[in-house]
Amino acid sequence: MAKQPLRNSGRGSAERHKVAVGDRGRGYLAHHREVLVSSLQRLLAEPLATLMTLMVMAIALTLPSVMLVGLQDAQGLSEQWRGAGEMTLFLDAGLSEAEGQALSAQLVDNSQIASTLYLSKADALAEFKQYSGLGDTLGLLDHNPLPAVILVEPDAGYRQPQQLQQLATLLEAVDGVAEVVLDLAWVDRLRAIIAFARSLAWVLGGLLGLGMLLVVGNTIRLEIENRRDEIVVVKLVGATDAFVRRPFLYTGFWYGLGAGLLAWCLIQLILLYLGTTLSELIGLYPGSFELSGLGIAGALSMLLFAILLGVAGAWLAVVRHLAAIEPR
Repeated sequence: MAKQPLRNSGRGSAERHKVAVGDRGRGYLAHHREVLVSSLQRLLAEPLATLMTLMVMAIALTLPSVMLVGLQDAQGLSEQWRGAGEMTLFLDAGLSEAEGQALSAQLVDNSQIASTLYLSKADALAEFKQYSGLGDTLGLLDHNPLPAVILVEPDAGYRQPQQLQQLATLLEAVDGVAEVVLDLAWVDRLRAIIAFARSLAWVLGGLLGLGMLLVVGNTIRLEIENRRDEIVVVKLVGATDAFVRRPFLYTGFWYGLGAGLLAWCLIQLILLYLGTTLSELIGLYPGSFELSGLGIAGALSMLLFAILLGVAGAWLAVVRHLAAIEPR
């Protein structure tokens, strides 16, 4: 009896191949999970050494991060100060109080001006005594040397530097106004200092990030040396380079993750400690100020950056030192 030809042999072969690929994929993922857990267990087995390494890395992340957070908040505060753009109009000495009040009311009709406040000579002297601490000395004067002033607050739509200068020039031409003072130079200097400090923070962050990379690399190098015999045995039985370096890369991952979380805790503690003192200091000046912290996006970015540095440092150490370990 003639044998019947085998049917669907191609489909059976494809199914077996698919099953084999699936098994390899599940085995690959299972090995990754195993290495991920075992690398963490190795770090937890030496808590003191691990904590010291994490603290060094966390401090390297904390310093530039705190600087950048503080500078970001300071930038917003400088914008508040610059945006106010309050002008002081010193009036002619011969202008009566009634004429000064009338001029103040007249200026409000200008669409570029939000509000005005008239201070008579007596009011100006009383305010100067209050804030200067020279009350007793000023009481010895025969006459009041201070002129009457009008405090002008520009409208919100006219607070750009060029607009403020144009408004100041316009007010100087008004009859009865002796001088207009618009002092924004110190705010511009503050903004320039903040910009320089931000660049300095990025440079410092880059240098500390490089230091963090070297710390991870040196730590992984020591671990490679400690496991040299194990690596030789694994290579003798045919392990690939990817298989051998996988535990060390996951170790770098855990270092980066741990350092990022620890740095976030340090940053929160520092901002909590400094927040009250800074608020009291800034309260002496116009505007509101509050340390905002990293926020969710900033915290995630710092955490991702720390993990990348940890993995990169481990990769550099593995590439450099594993190649020198070969079975003889």
